[in-house]
Amino acid sequence: MTPLSTVGGVPLNSPFPRSVALIGIDGSGKTTQAHRLAETLAAEGAPAVYRRNAGGRHFVGRIAAWFGRPDAEALVGRRAMLVIESVLRWGALVRTLLRRAVTGETAVMDRYAYCQYASMRSHRAKPAAERRARLAYRLFPPPDVTLLLAVSPAVAQARIDARGYDHEEMDYLERADAAYRSLPEFPSFVVIDANGTPDEVAAALRAALPPVSPFQIPHPRASALLASSRSTVLAFGALLAGVVALGYQLLESF
Repeated sequence: MTPLSTVGGVPLNSPFPRSVALIGIDGSGKTTQAHRLAETLAAEGAPAVYRRNAGGRHFVGRIAAWFGRPDAEALVGRRAMLVIESVLRWGALVRTLLRRAVTGETAVMDRYAYCQYASMRSHRAKPAAERRARLAYRLFPPPDVTLLLAVSPAVAQARIDARGYDHEEMDYLERADAAYRSLPEFPSFVVIDANGTPDEVAAALRAALPPVSPFQIPHPRASALLASSRSTVLAFGALLAGVVALGYQLLESF
């Protein structure tokens, strides 16, 4: 029998992943499982920290409720909400990646740029809007491991209704599921069955990553020193590209 050489697409003899992204449709359990995974890895000795890269749709939705509107899009419009979401998630990613560069931590990320591309597709944005978003995000390095929490839209809708503060239509959840699977990056994702109990999903996520070994984890301070120069250059490059692309998208939306 051929010996196992990879776990979740990660070579067993490679350094432990420094960026792990959890993505998926609303109701797939991203936030819950990202918290749990970060805590599990930290308990095993990895310098893992939870980082959220939200787009602000829920926050804007709460503001909409204050004004008596049913959701965020009813308050600001579909195109403007996609721009707001793109800008806020882009800023969150800048913060996450810079903090990772400075601290040398393993970032367990709740959402990533792929979520923005899928959101645009599921909200039927024009292809040009996604191209501009990709321009803004393209200097961000892909995560070392991207875990797609695949869940049935029916299960996702039941979970969303159970939490009691919002609702998603089945048609949208089906489009969102199809959007993730249509992304050109989909073949690189590690697909996790997220239909089970929280414990079952947590176990599957942990099994998709290699064991924590002190010999495979770079020293945080050494990693930070090696990455600082490159990260600074990338950050300024991303800032310039992001301002241009997102600024153009913002102007076009009005």
